[in-house]
Amino acid sequence: MSDRDTFDQLVLNSAYPMLIVTATAGRRAGCLVGFATQASIQPKRLLVLISKANLTFRVAREAEHLAVHFLGTADHPLATLFGEETGDEIDKFDRCDWMTGPEGTTVLPTTAGWAVGRIRERFDCGDHVGHLLDVITAHTSGPYSPLTSLDVTEMEPGHPA
Repeated sequence: MSDRDTFDQLVLNSAYPMLIVTATAGRRAGCLVGFATQASIQPKRLLVLISKANLTFRVAREAEHLAVHFLGTADHPLATLFGEETGDEIDKFDRCDWMTGPEGTTVLPTTAGWAVGRIRERFDCGDHVGHLLDVITAHTSGPYSPLTSLDVTEMEPGHPA
């Protein structure tokens, strides 16, 4: 087994939290992301990576803020919508509850929780672009069991990475 195959096996067996990122700049877009992490305790920052293949990436290039939605296992149907469908073909927001959030963001209020952040910096990371966010507000619906990458292995992505 090559080093690349070994790395792929290590990653496939790791449970990463799955999130939905929404961007709003002239239009709404959103996608399921598995590459994200808290990047600082003080100041509060998140780092989310969005695939260059997604409509969400194109909208996020013009956005000043992003909304990051934390998913519980009960949010699997929403994860499927934002992971398997592409905004290039359908309006995902016609198929779910959403509201206008802080700074004009698009928020999915039924998720386990969400945070809105101002985009501080963007980083080219290969086939994804990292967006470093200064968190300005957050909301939670209470304790939840996170939806992880191991819970969504059956999904067929709307776009390749």
